[in-house]
Amino acid sequence: MRDWQLAMSRHLRRASRSGAGAVSGTGNAAPSIAYEIAREKAAALGRLGQRLEAALGELEAFDRDRPAFVPLSLGERTERQRLLAHAARALWYPGVHRAACGLSSSAQLMRDYRVPEEVRRRMGAQEPIASAPESDV
Repeated sequence: MRDWQLAMSRHLRRASRSGAGAVSGTGNAAPSIAYEIAREKAAALGRLGQRLEAALGELEAFDRDRPAFVPLSLGERTERQRLLAHAARALWYPGVHRAACGLSSSAQLMRDYRVPEEVRRRMGAQEPIASAPESDV
């Protein structure tokens, strides 16, 4: 189980113990709302993780399909830079979301997804990527 899954499952258990789901017409809906918010946070983090995996997979496939001793053409270098920027951006989103969920360390994220150092160095605010899909988290 990944660290974010573990942390979010703990959060969901706490919300459920506090009475989430035991909402009646006269009861307090706050625990139920807190539970639903925690579930959505976990689901959003999962979607962001899937996007990160996909972006890292595309970069890895690009590198794997080319012999290391053959220099890249201009078009291939441009495509690799685009894939690298896309992976770095895909890494940025779960990093920010994790922090918003109270998961402060990104070391586990880097280990879980085996994020290459090259992608780690590029994570953060960058110029917009013309052909990158927009986030709809």
